Amino acid sequence: MKTSFIASACLLALVLTLVAQSPPPAQNPPRAPATSPGAQAPTNPAAVNPAAPMQSPATNVLQGQPAMPGASIPVTLSPAPGAAISPAPGAATSPAAAAATSPAPAASPAAEAQPTSAGNWLIDQFRKGGPIMWPILIVSIIGLTVVIERILWWTGRWFRRDPKRIEKVFTAIENHDVTEASRLSRGSRDPVLRMMWNGLNHQHASLQGALQVAAGIEIKRAGRFLVVMDTLVTLAPLLGLLGTITGLIRSFSFLGNEELAVQAVTGGIAEALIATACGLGIAIFALIPFNFFTSRVSNLEFELQTAATNLEVMLGAQTAAREMEFAGQAPTSGKGSSI
Repeated sequence: MKTSFIASACLLALVLTLVAQSPPPAQNPPRAPATSPGAQAPTNPAAVNPAAPMQSPATNVLQGQPAMPGASIPVTLSPAPGAAISPAPGAATSPAAAAATSPAPAASPAAEAQPTSAGNWLIDQFRKGGPIMWPILIVSIIGLTVVIERILWWTGRWFRRDPKRIEKVFTAIENHDVTEASRLSRGSRDPVLRMMWNGLNHQHASLQGALQVAAGIEIKRAGRFLVVMDTLVTLAPLLGLLGTITGLIRSFSFLGNEELAVQAVTGGIAEALIATACGLGIAIFALIPFNFFTSRVSNLEFELQTAATNLEVMLGAQTAAREMEFAGQAPTSGKGSSI
């Protein structure tokens, strides 16, 4: 019991710590440096250097070669020194040049959001599950505590087994040395040896009754908290189903409001699914250990019954042999006492 209370207290403290943990603030990623308009490469060749000579869109003619008849001669317009070239009125800037000179837009807030940690994700899912998640949490803590306690008990039971000592006890009984058999079984932590010790100490009163009482005590110790696990296996899915119903009720209650209908309905459906998943998960988690521990209790019960039957048969055979010896000695003593 102390182990169960300590384990449950530790688990409860851990869960409360996780629930009370506040999510860390999201860190914004470093923004890309904005490119200055002057650093962008314009697509218009005239915008690179206003003082550069402008050429007409005619065919280029290499210097030193005569012009072909009918070919257009390029005309180079050089501005006067110190004169500034202003753009022609009404001239429209090309979209490519405007895009090159415009600064990059700022990143959207959705892109800056960072994913939360696993603990915060678990807490968020717990909150989205609705108020029914608190009973489910209590059920899960109780189930985990019982499973840990039973694992520790059966592990200790495995190390407490002493089959060699049991064989020595049966060997001593076969040799008609009940006192030695009682001494070997005294103070043992093996359930089979404890039952045999109780039977050997009460064989003159009621051997079968003493064995039954001792075996019942050992089976009760082995099957402790199995009723709790059976209840949790049945209760957890029902709580999940209750969370499903409350989530659907919450979803349909917001259908009249057109502005919040979509968000509220999706939130209620999420609450229903989270509660159902948690209830089924707890039931599956508790069902497997429950079946395992039940099988172990059945095996222990078989061992106790086998040892008790062997002990009754061996002690009954010794009692029958003593009675036959006593019956065989009675007529002999009677003949010797004749007058």
